[in-house]
Amino acid sequence: MAKMLRKEVGDEAVVIKGPLTLGLGELQANLDRVFGFCRNNTSGCPVELERYIKGAAQVHKERNTPPSKDSVRVVLRTSQYVQSAQGSVGGSGPAQIQPRPFVEGLVALPVIDTPRAIRMLGDKDNERLGLTAQEVFDLGLENLRKSQKPLMEVAKIAGGGQIGQLVGDSFYPSRLLLLDTWAPLAKEQGGVLIVAIPATDAVFYISEDTPIAIDALRALVKNIQSRAPNRLSSALLRWKASGWELVPQ
Repeated sequence: MAKMLRKEVGDEAVVIKGPLTLGLGELQANLDRVFGFCRNNTSGCPVELERYIKGAAQVHKERNTPPSKDSVRVVLRTSQYVQSAQGSVGGSGPAQIQPRPFVEGLVALPVIDTPRAIRMLGDKDNERLGLTAQEVFDLGLENLRKSQKPLMEVAKIAGGGQIGQLVGDSFYPSRLLLLDTWAPLAKEQGGVLIVAIPATDAVFYISEDTPIAIDALRALVKNIQSRAPNRLSSALLRWKASGWELVPQ
């Protein structure tokens, strides 16, 4: 991986910091997820390595490019991801990233959306944008709302024994931050909407609040996370008008 990155960005920018950890200029590239994917999916490994290298190189090349307001978004990530990612942008100080609690174990992060990668926004970027941290977060949600089609145009109602899905878009899980947009789907499903976000580009949901339906959704989440390189969360969330609630194990 170090050799591949050096080919993309130059020898001087890449150092081996430890097992599954590369230094990429001021950034840190953590290889644990891509390693886990390749260990379980050898046939898909070359494509995933290429995707990872291209994305990491793009983030490195654009690290000093002033962000544009139109490119600000908000994504969901795990608390563990944030702990790891904070080290990749310098620990603390001017490059500190800006997580906000969502539900237990998950946080919302402001990011910059580029053609090849998503880059986390630090408070240094707030200054470049001329916005406060709250204004950056609000802008990310506003841009997210504008850039996504209405939910009922892309989500089908899940009937009994069915699991609905939204897959293939890096901002599908971010839709959970737009709580009000899920109300029509919940209404059409008799007021019941339980969702899972096992990967960073996927949302699955059901319309039944029964042990059988919930177990089926959990089984699907487990299966996806066993082979996805971009795992997000194993939690199930129940929609309420007042906010998302964790479904107990």
